[in-house]
Amino acid sequence: QVQLVESGGGLVQAGGSLRLSCAAPTLMFSLYSVGWYRQAPGKQRELVGVITAGGGTNYADSVKGRFTVSRDNAQRTVNLQMNYLKPEDTAVYYCYANRASVGYWGQGTQVTIAS
Repeated sequence: QVQLVESGGGLVQAGGSLRLSCAAPTLMFSLYSVGWYRQAPGKQRELVGVITAGGGTNYADSVKGRFTVSRDNAQRTVNLQMNYLKPEDTAVYYCYANRASVGYWGQGTQVTIAS
């Protein structure tokens, strides 16, 4: 059974930083695109950033220049470094892994930015 386990969420002041991590110990990790989505209250889940198996990245316009997705295939982890956080970044953040239309989700971790 594939499990994605997130960690690193919490409460931080606006302008601060947080780093989220997601471990996928049972996944053929290097073959997957992996990344992060988020869902704020009353809103649809949206892409934050993704890194492909080849190392290419794609980000939502709202986080470009502030957030960085990285992966460690040996450790089977994907990280999200979030800088210059804003109150509108408050959401539940979900780790996601995808290959050939088969996708897996983590359980989510809460990120709250205080103004």
